[in-house]
Amino acid sequence: MKAIGFTEHLPINNPRSLFEFQTPLPEPRPHDLLVKVTAVAVNPVDTYVRKGGRGKLKSPKIIGYDACGTVTKVGTAVSLFHPGDRVFYAGSLLRPGSNSEYQLVDERIVGHAPHTLSDAQAAAMPLTSLTAYEALFEQLGIDRRPQKNAGKTILIINGAGGVGSVATQLARLAGLTVIATASRPAGVKWTKEHGAHFVVNHHQDLVKQVHARGYQYVDYVLGLSSIDDHWQEMCQLIKPNGAISSITENRRPINLRLLTKKRAHFAWEWMYTKSYYSTPDMVTQHQILDRVAQLLDERVLTCTLSKELTPLNAANLRKAHQLVEGGHMIGKVAIAGWE
Repeated sequence: MKAIGFTEHLPINNPRSLFEFQTPLPEPRPHDLLVKVTAVAVNPVDTYVRKGGRGKLKSPKIIGYDACGTVTKVGTAVSLFHPGDRVFYAGSLLRPGSNSEYQLVDERIVGHAPHTLSDAQAAAMPLTSLTAYEALFEQLGIDRRPQKNAGKTILIINGAGGVGSVATQLARLAGLTVIATASRPAGVKWTKEHGAHFVVNHHQDLVKQVHARGYQYVDYVLGLSSIDDHWQEMCQLIKPNGAISSITENRRPINLRLLTKKRAHFAWEWMYTKSYYSTPDMVTQHQILDRVAQLLDERVLTCTLSKELTPLNAANLRKAHQLVEGGHMIGKVAIAGWE
């Protein structure tokens, strides 16, 4: 089968940073689906893994952490899917990624693809939807019933990004007042279109801006941008007994003592924890993706694809990496249709 990968951690403008090669078709293990990949999306994690190492690999590494495709073969223990099912998923960091014609993926982290979305649109949704859903409803402990959240507020830092675009919608569906951040006019427009009640600028003082909207504190904070840059503001704005969650790694120690008097909670969200450690609740990712697909088909959740490239080849994959590395992506970029 055709695949796209790398053997050296090179700048993305180097043609060898991602190149095409042939590799054997893999065989499913008991819980595996063999998926014929039809579209992939690119996330910041793709760029970090591609450029974040040293030395030269003996064989090409295949990355890619968002996909849509069709099940062609199933393992002996598979019970959730059948050959011919159209699926979408984010996969696992421990296994070859989606940048290949066929991919093995554990059925417990796969969802049935939304019927109303194209392959590229479906491929844009898994990683960001899982991250947003887990952060809001598992790590922050937000109740999914709108009537339970009357008068409650969430601050989402980086509302225009892939995760922020989904989190804003899910938080609003849960009945929260959403204050999201964006800086450029296009990002502000996008964030409002995806459900933010108020938009503030993360390059300016967030505390003053939130106070100016009439809120001394917020019940929840979801940090999707540099935690180092915003930790002090997050701690100032969080309500007593509130909760903060972040998906970004800190480069310097964060001072949890700032939360002591408020008795506030803090939790990391990493969407790959369940597949990385094979946790007992790994199947919840299948359930979340099926729920997300339902919300998309019911049109109460909007797809966040903002850029589509075709065909699916090394050149377009490098172009997608460049867009994400530029740091100004609004929504998601996907590539569809093998050349």
